[in-house]
Amino acid sequence: MLTADLDTSPVPVAAGKRAFPGACTEDEHRTLPSTDSEGPVVTKRELIAYWLYINGNNGNGPQNYSATIFQGLATSAGYESAYGPSTRCISGSSTCVVPWAGGTKSVDSIVLLSNGISFAILTLIFITIGSVADYDNVSRWLLLGLTLICWAAQYSSLALGAPSSWKWAMALYMISFISYGATLMFYIAVFPRLARSTPRSRELREKYENGEIGHKEYEIEESMEKNRISNWATINNNIGYLCVSLVNLSVLLPLAGNPFVNNYTIILCSSYWVVIGIWWFIFQQPRPGPPVPKGTSMLTFGSKQIWMALRQCKRLPNTFTYILAFFFLADGVNTTQSLILIIQNEKFNFSFLMNTYSSIANGSASVLSCLALWYIQKHYKISAKTMLGITNIGTIMIPLWGMVGMMTTKFGLHNAWEFWACNVLLGVFQAPFYAFSQTIMAELVPPGYENMFFSLYGFSNVSSNVIGPLIVQGIIGIRKNKWDGFAFLFFICLIACLIIAFRVDVQKGKSDAIAWAEARLVPNHVWDDTKSSKDKVMQSGQLNNEKPLVDYKPTVFGRRGRSDG
Repeated sequence: MLTADLDTSPVPVAAGKRAFPGACTEDEHRTLPSTDSEGPVVTKRELIAYWLYINGNNGNGPQNYSATIFQGLATSAGYESAYGPSTRCISGSSTCVVPWAGGTKSVDSIVLLSNGISFAILTLIFITIGSVADYDNVSRWLLLGLTLICWAAQYSSLALGAPSSWKWAMALYMISFISYGATLMFYIAVFPRLARSTPRSRELREKYENGEIGHKEYEIEESMEKNRISNWATINNNIGYLCVSLVNLSVLLPLAGNPFVNNYTIILCSSYWVVIGIWWFIFQQPRPGPPVPKGTSMLTFGSKQIWMALRQCKRLPNTFTYILAFFFLADGVNTTQSLILIIQNEKFNFSFLMNTYSSIANGSASVLSCLALWYIQKHYKISAKTMLGITNIGTIMIPLWGMVGMMTTKFGLHNAWEFWACNVLLGVFQAPFYAFSQTIMAELVPPGYENMFFSLYGFSNVSSNVIGPLIVQGIIGIRKNKWDGFAFLFFICLIACLIIAFRVDVQKGKSDAIAWAEARLVPNHVWDDTKSSKDKVMQSGQLNNEKPLVDYKPTVFGRRGRSDG
């Protein structure tokens, strides 16, 4: 915990010295800072509780079932636009409409529009309060508060029943989805700090200080430790997704004829999350950041931080290139999943049972894929970027598969078996995609600024998902064919994968990030842009006459003033 006597002033760094592990070259070996003030070592039960939280927060309720009950109720309340309000919607129809804003709008477009609005609100959350999470215990309380909001919205789904309640279903879906998305981002931002404070990380740093291992080996092993935390978080997420799907069968099968069976299923998903996820808030050890600057407005501080960070794009080219590429990739991946779910719901008449079976197939494939790829990566010491490239092959192929459905009804997500196969492929490729993409981001984030840059990462994620659903729902509205949306999704996924493959250098980006954070430990400094990231020179003056990100500089990696590790 922070105490009144902690020093939050900038810490001078001697010329030729590096404040962070990984900043020195092979011929520049120095003693790393003491770990005494980095905060407590991660305990076994704390790490297990961290993984259990994401096991419970698997998205089955707020992302899948809530969307299905919303879409189902809206379809039941709608009518075929060609035949008038006296008709009922035909299953799988793209012309099913409901009253909207003085006119009518197709149910498909409303579902995608609700996703777009939800992502816009998530964007607002990240650019206003996201960066504040680096200070004090804000991150811890934000995650708890957002989790409680999501739980409350999920339990409120028990009140949904009549088709006329579709607008309430839409509101609860959006609240659930927004709070769920925000919990994921603040949860992800914790893992770089945990990875730096594990017993394995401390052991590696001790060996490096003692000269037992070189800089290159230290870098590889440190990255592997980050991969371990991230991969097992993803594995646990998919284990939870699979387990809750199996548990849901205990309700869906015996109560198949009950009109509230779908509502009970959502309640069961939320209860699973409560029982499994509550332990993180009990066993999480305090790793507070520095105090929030006096006179700070919580509503404007985050946006100012993000604006200041954006101004650093020339000094962190790989970090910002990756965020830009992730903008397109997240747009393609998430909107592809949304569009497939919409088509699947209509194909199987909004069956929770079918969704549960497909979730079991998806979860099983996800767990096996994550375990297999983690074993391969660990055994052969393969970089996270290479592993992400492997998963991106599937990311490109899935919307390409849907594109075929534009030209024929015999193939291209028109047959029941294709949805089974598609859910398996989504598990095989897109589940480990999240683990490796987060690991790369953790490598490219300046130490001590995790929440600020992960908020920017989250802003890139959610803002892209405002654009994707809006464009796809526009295409569907004009073309009257849901499969036409896959063409747009294929091309943005392809562009993103090419940018990451050829324009992102993770190792150089990591060095740049460390040097950038290091510069902020030195009062009155400038950045010599004629030097490489390994040879940045600290001189008197200011950083190209720019103002610092805040009126003081957060200290990191064991420096006095914060204990986040």
